[in-house]
Amino acid sequence: MKLQDTAGMLDNVRTICLALPEAVEVIDGFGHNTFKINRKSFVISGESEKGFSLSFKSDRETQELLLQKEHFYKTPHIGHHGWVSIQNPDQEVWEELTDLIQEAYLRAAPKRLVKKWNQKP
Repeated sequence: MKLQDTAGMLDNVRTICLALPEAVEVIDGFGHNTFKINRKSFVISGESEKGFSLSFKSDRETQELLLQKEHFYKTPHIGHHGWVSIQNPDQEVWEELTDLIQEAYLRAAPKRLVKKWNQKP
């Protein structure tokens, strides 16, 4: 995995997450880029020797469905809370990831923002 590939993936995540109302990016204590709404994490990304990883908040039903697909796996340490991860996502899964990131945001967002989101045309 080339450095520019992981940087490009982080740029994709950043573009998706920061387009969501009141979402912010912070670097957590482990050096991961973490996207939060109202101090609640909804996406965490990082790099390792295996490349770029992306984790997002989900519910258990969605998690079970995603785990049946070959490229998703239960996030270590927080997977029991419904979090799902993907390693080095291919270009063709970014549309699905955009939807999953938006769902993660709505799971963490305060009710007023969820209501506002649901009223969008």
